[in-house]
Amino acid sequence: MNTKPFLPPGKQAAYALGQLGWSTLVNIIGLTLVYFYLPPENAGLPTLITTVAFLGVFNAITLIAASGRLFDAITDPLIANLSDRSMHPRGRRIPFLAVGSLPAALFCVLMFVPLVREVSTINIVWLVAAQLLFYLFLTVYVTPYFALLPELGHTANQRLNLSTWISIAYALGIMVAAQTPALASLVQSALGVTDKVTAFQIAIGGLAFVAMLLMYLPVIFIDENRYCERTPSTAPLLEALRTTLRNAGFRYYVVADFAYFMALTIVNTGLLYYITVLLLLEEALVSGLLAIMVVLSFVFYPAVNLLARRIGKKPLIVGSFLWMSVIFFGVFFLGRMPLPPAAQAYGLIVLYAIPIAFLGVLPNAVLGDIAEHDAMRTGERLEGMFFAARTLMQKLGQTMGVVIFASLTILGRNPGDDLGIRLSGLAGFALCLAAGLVFMRYNERRVLDELERA
Repeated sequence: MNTKPFLPPGKQAAYALGQLGWSTLVNIIGLTLVYFYLPPENAGLPTLITTVAFLGVFNAITLIAASGRLFDAITDPLIANLSDRSMHPRGRRIPFLAVGSLPAALFCVLMFVPLVREVSTINIVWLVAAQLLFYLFLTVYVTPYFALLPELGHTANQRLNLSTWISIAYALGIMVAAQTPALASLVQSALGVTDKVTAFQIAIGGLAFVAMLLMYLPVIFIDENRYCERTPSTAPLLEALRTTLRNAGFRYYVVADFAYFMALTIVNTGLLYYITVLLLLEEALVSGLLAIMVVLSFVFYPAVNLLARRIGKKPLIVGSFLWMSVIFFGVFFLGRMPLPPAAQAYGLIVLYAIPIAFLGVLPNAVLGDIAEHDAMRTGERLEGMFFAARTLMQKLGQTMGVVIFASLTILGRNPGDDLGIRLSGLAGFALCLAAGLVFMRYNERRVLDELERA
């Protein structure tokens, strides 16, 4: 039985705002990186790396993205194990958050500072190096950050509440990151910056600085020793990793999560293209659309929390996966529907907000349940490793999403030549459908019943 107090509301807010910080960094890259380095012809940006296809499928941006995630395959479990076994006086998690914040923000900005303003191998080398360092320090922050969730939330309802707050913060991070094109336009008009690349860099630098400050809030305001049971794991790295993967519920969870994040990344990466290429609208519209999506998803959060308590998290997650698959299927037909382009854009976002609300809140709470159940069953507290394995699969899913989307651009990414952009919607459809079918195998009732009896 955990005897530690639950976080008071102010400290719950500090914890959630840390997620707003790193969510902003991740979503700046997810929404802008491919567009910045591989822009469509009507973007007003120079192409900075080669568009030549390797093996007829992969272009440079896909290989760069893949290299970062292969690096994560090493760093994610390593950082998780170091965190799980840490004996630091301030706790197992908070010291890692303190180390990761500043360099993660710095290298996020440097990814958008190419050394040459034209197609060049130097830009590829620079981007690879900056990306590896960004994801290293992001892992130092994010893996221990998520491991705090089941430690700070001592019951299923407390974990659900914390998951709701950090989901709100993550969604706000999407909205903040989506302001990048609008901020770049503001920099050009208000500061008289004529170069669009420089305007993007200034906008990203300002957002990354704010994100860094937010990431330090949990470090400053949360006393881990006061609110978490201090029980370092004794399991070495490989044994801890094997323990997590032997958990059947976790295996279903992580496979579904992998497919979902692959689909989500495909569509998020493609959003600027959907607006500017398929619908022929202005890129600045994206910031408004994502703001609407975030606000609408907030409207559904109380219902998410209430329904999860009444009917369980699993059926809501499965239904959300299937609903999202239908939405992604509709991407293929954007610009071809008998509706004004703006109506198609707003309709897509409104429908998208509903499953985003459910899938933003519930999966973290489910993983908290799984980690707590495993600790009860095995006697080893491996929260860091569970969340590291999940984060690794998320990152691999995000990488494969970028790889798939960028590879599809070879088939057409410009107005009138857009087959690759349209096919990205069908890829998202298939992956979300697969995620829903896999997650149906998770036995939520057994996990919760055994936790209640403990």
